[in-house]
Amino acid sequence: MAPGGGIPAHTNTVEHEQYVLRGRARIGIGEEVRDVGPGNVLFIPAGVPHWYEVQGEEAFEFLCIVPNAPDRIEMVGGERV
Repeated sequence: MAPGGGIPAHTNTVEHEQYVLRGRARIGIGEEVRDVGPGNVLFIPAGVPHWYEVQGEEAFEFLCIVPNAPDRIEMVGGERV
């Protein structure tokens, strides 16, 4: 994600894990908000709303690992992606 970028609140039908490669971001997972950077690992449970806000001047990059199962993303508020 580019500096100043992010992803609005959404849910996934499957859990996923993320490993931060570079950059910094503030991430909301359910009611928790965390500041993350390189080397951090996140667990995002299925069905839990989550969002991203890139912090600083560097792009935010992460690996997203999802199980081998069908997934659907829904924006909080009903919009589908």
